Amino acid sequence: MEAAQGDRIIVRGRTVGSSDRHGVIVEVRGQEGHPPYLVRFDDGHETVMYPGGDFAVERGHSGQAG
Repeated sequence: MEAAQGDRIIVRGRTVGSSDRHGVIVEVRGQEGHPPYLVRFDDGHETVMYPGGDFAVERGHSGQAG
């Protein structure tokens, strides 16, 4: 998966009753858009992550990262 700074990321809940987590990619630390990504979730939590198969990227939001 490739992503860019400002793209939105959605991490799907893995268990019944768990909600999806939404955030913005603040920094791409891999080469050519590859992980790891520094992600700021909508609740304010920031983490460096190598997303697995339980995530999606919404493109076209570049420039909205803060």
